[in-house]
Amino acid sequence: MTGREILQKMKVKVGLSSSTADTGKGKGKIMKHITHGYHLAKGKSNHPMEDYVVSEFKKVHDHELGLFAIFDGHLGHDVANYLQTHLFDNILKEHDFWTETESAIRRAYRTTDAEILEKAFDLGKGGSTAVTAILINGQKLIVGNVGDSRAVLCKNGVAKQLSVDHEPSKEKKLIESRGGFVSNLPGDVPRVDGQLAVARAFGDKSLKIHLSSDPDVTAETIDDNAEFIILASDGIWKVMSNQQAVDSIKHIKDAQSAAKHLIEEAVTRKKADSICTLLFKS
Repeated sequence: MTGREILQKMKVKVGLSSSTADTGKGKGKIMKHITHGYHLAKGKSNHPMEDYVVSEFKKVHDHELGLFAIFDGHLGHDVANYLQTHLFDNILKEHDFWTETESAIRRAYRTTDAEILEKAFDLGKGGSTAVTAILINGQKLIVGNVGDSRAVLCKNGVAKQLSVDHEPSKEKKLIESRGGFVSNLPGDVPRVDGQLAVARAFGDKSLKIHLSSDPDVTAETIDDNAEFIILASDGIWKVMSNQQAVDSIKHIKDAQSAAKHLIEEAVTRKKADSICTLLFKS
């Protein structure tokens, strides 16, 4: 068995995945009523699969943490891969994670981006968006994101967006204040310096002077009315509203099956890009 094959087996064992059309599921060890599942599918575009996912429960200092994330790479997969293996470790290493969780997440995002920029020679010129969700003891959820992957909560059948889409058109003044510009050509989406279709991202060293990696962070109490949470890359949200996504899967009990169904529904709407979905539910 090659080193790469051994590494892939280790990733699958702990709930990490980076392979094309991959899928997986699991449940909490303490909070056994909470299940999670994910599914990835490569679209019809020419570039290889660049989405990475983290989906696992972990016991830390007598607490059970659900660690969930989607990293959607662009111009290569190396930055997304780096985030998969380092971002949560960096978050949990912050000295005030348990007392000032939201501040710790913001700091760890910036620290991780600095690491990526320092390693640009090895990781390449690309970058990645990120949406992360940390579930503490099944009761408190903290969502952070940069870019346009999204987190959506279904509560009493109603969709509630927990993340912020960082679109260049919305952050045009900030980008221009840093010396950049936002193009808006007919038939295309707004792009930073005519290149990147998100205003915040990890990596992208050549554009970083005009980009931010500061996350938006939101805390949410998870009570009996919370049914499930969707994390998904932009391939879903380009063709479905939050409520449409919730409505399409709210009748499916198995998290993994729901994640797969959501991708299949998006594909029928002729979205060609790679898509990753991850769900956890009680």
